[in-house]
Amino acid sequence: MYKTKDVAVVILNWNGVALLEQFMPSVIKCSSDATIYVIDNASTDNSIPFLKTHYPHIKLIELQINGGYAKGYNDGLQAITEPILCLLNNDVEVTDNWLTPVIEVFSGDSTTVIIQPKLLDYKDKTSFEYAGAAGGFIDKYGYPYCRGRIFNTIEKDKGQYDDQKNILWASGACFFIKNETFKSLGGFDETYFAHMEEIDLCWRAYNQNLTVKYVGTSTVYHLGGGTLSNTSPKKTYLNFRNSLYTLIKNTDSHVLGRTLIRMLLDGVAALRFLIKLQPKHFLAILKAHGSLYINLSRLLKLRKELPKRPNYYSVNSIVWLYFIKRKTHF
Repeated sequence: MYKTKDVAVVILNWNGVALLEQFMPSVIKCSSDATIYVIDNASTDNSIPFLKTHYPHIKLIELQINGGYAKGYNDGLQAITEPILCLLNNDVEVTDNWLTPVIEVFSGDSTTVIIQPKLLDYKDKTSFEYAGAAGGFIDKYGYPYCRGRIFNTIEKDKGQYDDQKNILWASGACFFIKNETFKSLGGFDETYFAHMEEIDLCWRAYNQNLTVKYVGTSTVYHLGGGTLSNTSPKKTYLNFRNSLYTLIKNTDSHVLGRTLIRMLLDGVAALRFLIKLQPKHFLAILKAHGSLYINLSRLLKLRKELPKRPNYYSVNSIVWLYFIKRKTHF
């Protein structure tokens, strides 16, 4: 049986002093007995002096370079020994007893190794939040979607997802994982830098017959866009590139055919950006595809080394269902 003292709440921070000032109080208030760490990704703002002055009891891990979400956590987590890790964005407000339901699930089911709580929007607390909503899934071609959020259609929280459900991926905004699992899987893929690395890690866990679960009785509120705005072409590039990397590494069969179809669908998305007079996002998708060509042999070699498991998807194409069939709810 796990207890709260077995949890390490680990916040990765880069130049986020304003977010730490806003959101750290809820983490302190609602996480008694858990150990709180901040991994600082070589911030150049006032983050470290702020933490040392206002939260001297927090365990601070200072990194010398900003290696992004993936490398930042990989490096910072090496010395953390608590059996349960909660990787928490610095723009998340937690709630009373948010840890208890998660600890109970980990204690009662040894096959569950990753958990996501209910993720609601900090700006509109009646709505699910884009980054993970009520748990993530993947279609046949690697497009991610969530219960409570399909593309840009976001549901209101009416208690419809106050359940527990096996999912394919958990959001990196609030990502619980057993420490031994994180390390046995080799952590995040550092070539991703940021975005989609949690999906890749969850898919690798799934391929090893481990369980990723959503627990809807634990709730947190996510601001979103704290590091990279949704309007950032860099975010578009990372999302499209890393999603392709993830598909090639983890899909069980027909990888080249599925990747080709995926890239054609990406091309449609690129044209939509061009029509909407967003040429930088159009170019970001082209750049993502260029990166795939450059790294294809490496990804195919890595693919051979990783175990595979079929039936990772429940729908063939969420793009078809959403844009053609007008399916907007899970």
